[in-house]
Amino acid sequence: MKVTINDVAKYAGVSIKTVSRVTNNEPSVRQATIDKVNQAIAALNYQPNVAARNLAGTKSYVIAFVYDNPNAYYVIDMQNGILSSCKQRGYELLIHPCDAKSDNICQELVDMVRHARLSGLVLTPPLSEDPKVLAALDQINANYVRIIAGEEVSTTDGLSILVNDKHGAVSITQHLIDLGHKNIAFLSGDHQHESTKERLAGFKAALQSNHLSLDESNIINGQYSFESGVEGAKTLLAKANRPTAIVACNDEIAAGALFAARLAGVAIPDELSIVGFEDSPFSRQTWPKLTTVHQPNKLIAQTATELLIENQGNKQSETAHQVFIPEPVLRDSSASPKA
Repeated sequence: MKVTINDVAKYAGVSIKTVSRVTNNEPSVRQATIDKVNQAIAALNYQPNVAARNLAGTKSYVIAFVYDNPNAYYVIDMQNGILSSCKQRGYELLIHPCDAKSDNICQELVDMVRHARLSGLVLTPPLSEDPKVLAALDQINANYVRIIAGEEVSTTDGLSILVNDKHGAVSITQHLIDLGHKNIAFLSGDHQHESTKERLAGFKAALQSNHLSLDESNIINGQYSFESGVEGAKTLLAKANRPTAIVACNDEIAAGALFAARLAGVAIPDELSIVGFEDSPFSRQTWPKLTTVHQPNKLIAQTATELLIENQGNKQSETAHQVFIPEPVLRDSSASPKA
């Protein structure tokens, strides 16, 4: 038999209205009363009806996760992180995949906010980095938090989680240089994502700081996919002066590059070192396992959701920004080049 708000009120010895005020996190409720109601909720395993709560009050308890990303591991990590925070705070999660390149993307998101009565949105790249999308959401005063690539917090970023991709790329490229590699290539992801630009900038910065010349033919444009890694590696391995190491823009690309190298009979890491980015399951499912850069996507998403809930309508809050610094994870796909 389903536990109701009446059961909670009776168990706690308070009115139904008091239980409602506690579950809605309304102010001016004594802490002793809050504790009493929460104890009753826990004892009875009461689950508030979020849909009814949305209809009954002026405050919404639904958060949307909006994304356009082909990497299933990334999406699952983000989803789990957001869901974790939603459950802790009594919110529901609406998952909304979309096409960021669509001509109607702005109207699509505006309609979703209005029809679903959203409390806020968690935006991931490239949507979180699209000025048109942000302007459309600002026009209707929508609450949102952005997960974006960047080094420094800007007052124009609003609620945002920054991932310092450039630092991660500098670190992983420096790892290869410290091993003795001088001829290093870069397999790019989609340039629609700022993370691609930041990771490429970090790669170039590491070469420059070590006084290594940049061979532009070693930079291969591509997408965030396994197939892109395969094709990019084939191009690099066909060069007369082929590189001794490859920095891939994410682990999926790196896994594709490793696959292509093995098909070509190139030993990893004896003849070619390959490193990735993000520390996704791809990095642990290859043979050898990939050296990569750890990016805690679940924690990033969880933190973004907490930021959104705590600062709704206050985009200039002193706690409106947090920065994550990705760091290298050394495994078996990188080693010193053979003389």
